[in-house]
This record gives sequence, structure tokens and C-alpha cells, in this order.
Amino acid sequence: MDRLLVSPSPHLHSRTSTKVLMRDVVIALMPAVIVSVVFYGWKELLVLLTSVVSCMAVEHLVCKYLMHTRSTVGDWSAAVTGLLLALNLPYSTPWWIVLIGAVVSIGVAKMTFGGLGQNVFNPALVGRVFLLISFPTYMTHWEIPHGLFGIDAVTGSTPLGIIKEGLLQGGSTSEIMANNDYSWFDMTFANIGGTSGEVCAVAILVGFIYLCVRKVIKPWITISILATVAAVSAVFWAVDPAQFTPPLFNILSGGLLLGACFMATDYVTSPMSVKGGVIFGVGIGFITMMIRYFGSYPEGVSFAILIMNSTVPLLDRAFHQKKFGRA
Repeated sequence: MDRLLVSPSPHLHSRTSTKVLMRDVVIALMPAVIVSVVFYGWKELLVLLTSVVSCMAVEHLVCKYLMHTRSTVGDWSAAVTGLLLALNLPYSTPWWIVLIGAVVSIGVAKMTFGGLGQNVFNPALVGRVFLLISFPTYMTHWEIPHGLFGIDAVTGSTPLGIIKEGLLQGGSTSEIMANNDYSWFDMTFANIGGTSGEVCAVAILVGFIYLCVRKVIKPWITISILATVAAVSAVFWAVDPAQFTPPLFNILSGGLLLGACFMATDYVTSPMSVKGGVIFGVGIGFITMMIRYFGSYPEGVSFAILIMNSTVPLLDRAFHQKKFGRA
């Protein structure tokens, strides 16, 4: 009788666990990780290793010495945060800035709220935004990739940054894109300039498809984000194509795909219901485009996701998930 465990119903058993889910996310991120290392070289590998090891170390130390509980490093969630944080940083980011980002991501955004499952905001994005505000020079230093065994990279800018700067100087979007040779092929397979996670849209989509096939995530949040970005940019582009970028450019540029596929779909910081998830995605897409078109920053995905993270409790309250066993 000592081995009898009595718990509330329903008594459902599944092989799915936090470790299995997080491991699937790591596998899904591997195409983007591999492509980023191939494009940016050994410095990118150093950023990845520093971020992952730092995140895992911070979580272990907080569990052991501050919370006095069993270490949760084994559930792979800290590794996922480390990978996502690294993919949201320029490959030239110094190791000590990566370390600070890991401390903020895990120590502040995650463990302060009680650990996995209790944090309000996406930890990797909190770390990224903190670093962007605190170290803008390092976080906006973009370099054009020259490959794993290539020469030193050349300083450049992101497509979104070049478009915004060109518009301020009186140019049109079509002229700016033509002058910088932004073909749709390059935007899809080798997005020149930006964070390491922005290099290849195809690599991110391959990981997203893997997560959908494995049923780790539901696609409605990602689809609603991309559909909203496409719809909003299509309206503005139709009104004034000289001042506003086309839908496909907005989908393929910046960190939209990485954010929509891997960070907005985070279980903890996204709504549980389908309706709530759709509204959540629409909000992210709309805020992203407002920041891109009218804000001072050329990119707005990180801010949009964090803003909508704060609405998740309200969305869960307004749109209840159907209770188990109810018709």
C-alpha cells in the first residue's frame, strides 16, 4: 500500500514529458544552428556554446543555492533558452555580454517567477531586449557573413535597417531594394546581415514543420502572425508602395520567422485556447508592423511578443479551453 499513489482524475498516461518536448525543440533548431555556424563561422559557435552553457549553469546555481531544490537543468528548457538567445544575437557579440544575457534570461525572466511553467515573459526575448537596451552598440553591430572558412566579415546592416535609413533619406523601397540587390532568393536562403537566427528562412521553416509533425506545437499562432503581417503590409504597400515594403519582404526579413515559429509558440507564455492563440498571433503581427513602419527601431518582433505575453492571462480567462470529458 505504500506504493499506491492516489491523485485526482483524469488518470492519463503519456510518454510525452517536458524533457521530450524540449528535446524536440532543440532538434528543430538544429537546421538554423548549423546554417548559422556555416555562414558566420567559429565565432558563432562560440556564441552558441557560451549562451547554452551559461543558461544551464545559471539555472543549476539558482536551483541549488537560492531555491534549494533539485536542479531542473535536465529538462532541457535552459538549453532551449540558450539556443534561442544565441540565435537572437549578432555573431560578433562578446562572450561577457552573452553571459549577462543568460543571467537575465534565466535568473530574472525565468527563475524569479518560480521556474519553468511560471514565467510570464519569454526568457530568451527578455534577455535579448535587455541587451539591446543596455548595449545598443554591440547589439546593432551587423556583419555580412563570409562562411565557416572565409575571410573576416564585412560590416553591414540588416535589410530592415537599410530600408528605414533609405526612406529617411528620401529614397523609395523599390530603389533601395534594387540598389542593395535584395532578391527573393537571397531573402529566402541567405538573409544578408542581422542576427544569426535570421540567416536562412528555409532552415527555420524546416524546424517549424518538424515541430508540427511531432505535434509539439500547434500552428495557429504562427499562421496568424504571418497572415497578419502579410495583410497589414499588403494594405500599406497598396496605398503607397514607395514608402512601405511588400508583404513577402516583411515575412522573410528580420527575426519574424524565428519569433513566430519558435518563441511566440512557447507553451508557458502563449494562450492555451485556439481563439486566444489566434488573437495572440494577430496582436504580435500588428504590433510588429506598427513598430517596423512607424517606430524608431527597424525591427519589432521581440517587443511585440513580450507585449502580447502580458495579455496571455487575460486571453486564457476570456477564452476557456474545453474541459476534459465535456462535449
